[in-house]
Amino acid sequence: MTDAPGGPGPSAPDLLARLERVRSSRLLLRARLIVGSATFFDAFDALSLAFVLPVLIPRWHLSSVQVGWLLGTGYLGQLVGALVFGGLAERWGRIRAAAGATALMSVMSLVCAGAGSLSWLIALRFVQGIGIGGEMPVAAVYINELSRAHRRGRFFLLYELIFPIGLMMTGQLGAWLVPAFGWQIMLLVGGVPGLVITALLLRLPESPRWLIEHGQLARADAIIAEIEAGAVRHVSSPEPDPAGPAVRAATAGPRGRWRELLSPRYRRQTVIAWVLWTCAYLITNGLNNWMPTLYQRTYHLALPQSLRAAALNNVAQVVILLGCAFTIDRIGRRRWSVACFAVGAALLAVLGLAGAGSVTAVVVLVPLSYGVIGSTNAVLYLYTPEIYPTRMRALGTGAATCWLRIASFVGPVLVGYLVDTAGTGSVFLAFGASGVIGAIAATRMLHTDNRRLEELAP
Repeated sequence: MTDAPGGPGPSAPDLLARLERVRSSRLLLRARLIVGSATFFDAFDALSLAFVLPVLIPRWHLSSVQVGWLLGTGYLGQLVGALVFGGLAERWGRIRAAAGATALMSVMSLVCAGAGSLSWLIALRFVQGIGIGGEMPVAAVYINELSRAHRRGRFFLLYELIFPIGLMMTGQLGAWLVPAFGWQIMLLVGGVPGLVITALLLRLPESPRWLIEHGQLARADAIIAEIEAGAVRHVSSPEPDPAGPAVRAATAGPRGRWRELLSPRYRRQTVIAWVLWTCAYLITNGLNNWMPTLYQRTYHLALPQSLRAAALNNVAQVVILLGCAFTIDRIGRRRWSVACFAVGAALLAVLGLAGAGSVTAVVVLVPLSYGVIGSTNAVLYLYTPEIYPTRMRALGTGAATCWLRIASFVGPVLVGYLVDTAGTGSVFLAFGASGVIGAIAATRMLHTDNRRLEELAP
């Protein structure tokens, strides 16, 4: 439903200008906290299986190939979820789509706890993956659309920091809970809070940019007024003038379609984004999902030691991403990504060529390589919504994260085959090669730093 054309009220450029003037607001902080909580449990649910596998493998007598397929199937569900909920976010709005995805992943986490066999767990994790895959890209788009151009990178990455914190807490809780209470406890912990968060999400206001794009100016006006009422600080006027042609074009375009992602206007940046997502997550989700098992089976660490060593990956990511959040608007998305892919590839190459036989080298270099490339994962969630207009922002981000899911499916399956046929060193070399490709692709990223969304993608 749209507002009546020609009636009294603010124009779209005026509304966008007001949104750009709010430097901080209680409503924006509340939105970041609630959406961030959903993202926290997205991370928890995505990684929880990795920390129960050391218990399930001997109990169900799983081979490396079966483990790879169990890990990978959940990512196929995430691929479906990214496409489905990306489309729903354009039609229903960001909030309802994010809440639907959060509800699905939370309910299915509880159902997965009752799985009694490998085949049932694979099927249930596929369905849960639909919710996990749908929440994150829609949430990223919502937070991005609430951000003003100036220091958008810091605003967004401080929210995005919640995802690796969720991964880190999964590792810490897994190392404590699984040996004490069994593997089902992780799935129960991941499910119950998500249902509460779903209710909180539905109480958040819709993205003003989405409402403006759909002609609902009165609703957008009311939400922006609420943001302004809780403002901690305003700026006198944004620069450049938001009433310029770029903004007018961005608020008057047709509804986005999937095929537009590969139209001449967006093809190059779409393909580059897809390559970046593939390379980054082939490495990070391959490592994250397999390292607890590799530490136990290949390096013969006890279960608690294996889980704690694997949890170091996400500790490193949190520390590096915190530094990224406060420097990304100065360094830029492109330079940060090129450097991190290159450094991560070098560390993995050292492991593959000389260090895979030493558990000490693995415990030191894997978290470092994971941390630097993992920070690029967060930058991609910032960067991808920036390169598309509002009418197709959720579509573009959802499609890009599909390549995350494909890579996250291929990664664990690839590790399973490589470990059995060529040894652990080959795993690190394969991931190092992925980092080299990512570094090359990152040199072609657009400059989006401190520029308005409406200017970047009219």
